[in-house]
Amino acid sequence: MSSIPPPPPGTYGTPEAPLPGSPIAPGTVPNYLAWSIVVTVLSLCLCCVVGTIPGIVAIVFSAKVNTLLGQGDLAGAQRASNTAKVWCWVTTGLCIVGLLWTIYSFTLGGGMAQWQMIMDQMQAGS
Repeated sequence: MSSIPPPPPGTYGTPEAPLPGSPIAPGTVPNYLAWSIVVTVLSLCLCCVVGTIPGIVAIVFSAKVNTLLGQGDLAGAQRASNTAKVWCWVTTGLCIVGLLWTIYSFTLGGGMAQWQMIMDQMQAGS
């Protein structure tokens, strides 16, 4: 026979929920931080300044996710994650609008001709 005592009742094979206020591992709730940073920078590069405002909001809520997980607030982290996701989609939509506007202005709006005129003036001045 073995001299190892049996485990205490109720602790074998049952997963324990984290105690309220105890830190939860990052990565259990998606934070969308990379997505929010990429679309914010992209919207700024596409001259869609309107798109950078919701992008900054998305970055703020994305950063809150890991902070709330560290505080053990799983429900708050999920709310912040969902809010960040919505703002990322809004910023992505504005980036698409900015991209379409840029394409339009360079092709049909005469932007390419204006750009060529500016480049010719710069070359003639040097």
